[in-house]
Amino acid sequence: QVQLVESGGGLVQPGGSLRLSCAASGIIFRIYTMGWYRQVPGKQRELVAVITDDGSTNYADSVKGRFTISRDNAKNTLYLQMNSLKPEDTAVYYCNADVLIGVSRRDYWGQGTQVTVSS
Repeated sequence: QVQLVESGGGLVQPGGSLRLSCAASGIIFRIYTMGWYRQVPGKQRELVAVITDDGSTNYADSVKGRFTISRDNAKNTLYLQMNSLKPEDTAVYYCNADVLIGVSRRDYWGQGTQVTVSS
C-alpha cells in the first residue's frame, strides 16, 4: 500500500507565498508522473501542475509564472512553490502519483490540504 501525505497548506494574504509538500511512503518500486490538482466546492478537480520522473513539467495557464513544481526522487517527495497567490487560488490541493509496486501500476491520491488566500 502507498500513502501520500500533503502538508504546507494554510491561510495567506493575496500576494503571499506557500510551499506545499507531498511525501509518498510504502513499498514503492518507482514513481512516474506526480502532480498537484485542486478543487473548490461545486467544481471539478482541476490540474495545477505535473512533473514526470525525468523532470519535465506542465502547468495550468492560470498558475504559469507563479507556481513551480519540483520533486526529490530520493525522498519520494513532491513540492509546489506558490508565489503571488490570488484569492482564486483558494482550494483544496491534492497530490497525485503514478506508482509502480511490483508489477502493479496505479494512481494514488493524498487526502488534500486547504489553501485559503484572503485578506
